[in-house]
Amino acid sequence: MPIDAVNGVTTNAMTNALTSVSGTSSDVAGAAGATSTDGSGFAASLGNAVDGLQALQSDSKTLALKAVTGNLDDIHDATIAATRAQVTLELVSAVRNKGVDAFNEIMRMQA
Repeated sequence: MPIDAVNGVTTNAMTNALTSVSGTSSDVAGAAGATSTDGSGFAASLGNAVDGLQALQSDSKTLALKAVTGNLDDIHDATIAATRAQVTLELVSAVRNKGVDAFNEIMRMQA
């Protein structure tokens, strides 16, 4: 079995969220001319990431319940779903923590 399944550890929503948050150098250069200070892009990206995380956790719970009741044909599906949910949760919480740290640093600079 090829290890291609490992590439799907993060959801599309999380990948899109991180791509839009980090951007590329051309995106940053283009955004310098049109600055947006409302933060709606980051909030929407983080909201999409949380929605994707909730979907992954729901799938993981459903597959775990099927595994416990004996209705699951392949236990690997439940294991992979649980791992995806765990890794995505760690990634979303790390992005959130970095955002909070950045906010706190900005507030210290203003004082």
